[in-house]
Amino acid sequence: MSHLIAPSVLSADFGQLATDVQMLNDSTCDWIHCDVMDGRFVPNISFGFPVLQAIKAHASKTLDVHLMIEAPEQYIEQFQKAGADIITVHEEACIHLHRTIQQIKATGAKAGVALNPHTPIQVLSEIIEDLDVVCLMSVNPGFGGQKFIQNTYRKIEQLKALIQERNAGTLIEIDGGVNQENAPLLLKAGADVLVAGSFVFNSSNPSSTIQDLKNITL
Repeated sequence: MSHLIAPSVLSADFGQLATDVQMLNDSTCDWIHCDVMDGRFVPNISFGFPVLQAIKAHASKTLDVHLMIEAPEQYIEQFQKAGADIITVHEEACIHLHRTIQQIKATGAKAGVALNPHTPIQVLSEIIEDLDVVCLMSVNPGFGGQKFIQNTYRKIEQLKALIQERNAGTLIEIDGGVNQENAPLLLKAGADVLVAGSFVFNSSNPSSTIQDLKNITL
């Protein structure tokens, strides 16, 4: 399978969100990544149901919704109804992670778990077969434009080994600081999905930047 590109609309111009979403529709990206932040689990607030519904109204591609919020189990059904095709929750925010994953799947959405930079891969050893996606944070969550954390490569290799050992179909997604320089190294380490926010939307030609990321070969 060719790797997937998931631009993050957190870096889009919210004054022309429909235009930016249409650009993503017309581009070679695969998913549209939506970062939901509550100002408690992470030190920032982004958007919630109304904005996600607005994105869904214009999007023709998979909505990859990343919940950086406390108690995500309280809102799973609402996010799925608002348009989420993939719902990713943080391991660090879930007391009963297995139950939350099953809750996501019961809505018909695909289920993902995100890990903060300090969280070891081993916490997923009893649940990896149930996951469609694992999102490894390559920056500390909460803000766009942060510097990439180098230890991410080792975590990808560890996660890939676990997935292969269990014969799971889980995709490895990388979120934070992805650019043209580190993308090939991430893919070589075993990543399947690259999230790119500021690198795409701050470029002079976002569609071309997406194409460049998509064209990377190993």
